[in-house]
Amino acid sequence: MTLLSYTPEIAEARTRGLPIVALESTIITHGMPWPKNKEMAQQVEADIRAAGAIPATIAVMDSQIHIGLSAAQLDRLAQTPDALKLSRADLAVALATGRTGATTVAATMICAARAGIEVFATGGIGGVHRGAEHSFDISADLQELAQTRVTVVAAGAKAILDLPKTLEVLETLGVPVIAYSQDALPAFWSRDSGLKAPLRMDQPAQIAASHRMRAQLGLPGGQLVANPIPAVDELPASMLAPLIETALREAEAQGISAKGVTPFLLRRIFELTQGASLAANIALVRNNARLAAEIARALA
Repeated sequence: MTLLSYTPEIAEARTRGLPIVALESTIITHGMPWPKNKEMAQQVEADIRAAGAIPATIAVMDSQIHIGLSAAQLDRLAQTPDALKLSRADLAVALATGRTGATTVAATMICAARAGIEVFATGGIGGVHRGAEHSFDISADLQELAQTRVTVVAAGAKAILDLPKTLEVLETLGVPVIAYSQDALPAFWSRDSGLKAPLRMDQPAQIAASHRMRAQLGLPGGQLVANPIPAVDELPASMLAPLIETALREAEAQGISAKGVTPFLLRRIFELTQGASLAANIALVRNNARLAAEIARALA
């Protein structure tokens, strides 16, 4: 059995050298409730097609890495409550044991690179969790960005994280952090984290050229393109800050740790914002997908 399974659309796109944008699947299984998760996934794929590229949602099912999902596979994944949340550490185990798994940023990058896909759109990357100086809770996404050559388009790191420490770790690992069309580093639901981005680019073609130049230099790793949420959709950081603190205290009180932290915090913020965070999340993912498609077209 081959490790990678392509939909006919993706197989043809690879043969013809058409622009392809990878999409993660954890946002489907762990980020949004049914049926909103399926609707969001379909809309994001449609956005990528409308922008001139081919979407490739990635997931592990039936002991294969699926590069692109059929309608039936997407429906099945969106209704799998016990899907594994796969990162670098457990990707091989899920494949070996036949478990259904949704790919995080790190796992999606690994699978995309194996499939020859150079651009990946997501919501927000993982990073250094608050209190990491005690818990050592740091997402594998950061190390993956340092070693796997995929350009990742995100609305920055998730706002629930320690953003200054996340930025510092990315600098230490040599990962280019490029703010798109602004100087400030965005913070997921908010356009401005209060931190200045190390780099800025205003054109998808510039980002594509930088991706190619890293390969020519023999540098490992990818790029993080921090694309701010559209102004009309953002949630002010001043409004979110106390809600995030409340959610963090609740997680600590309930002893939630490791992979359970992010889904818990996102769910609580959804409840505390009365659903506004979900609407913002969908808006930023769609915005990232459109930019990723432009970068993929420039690369193709």
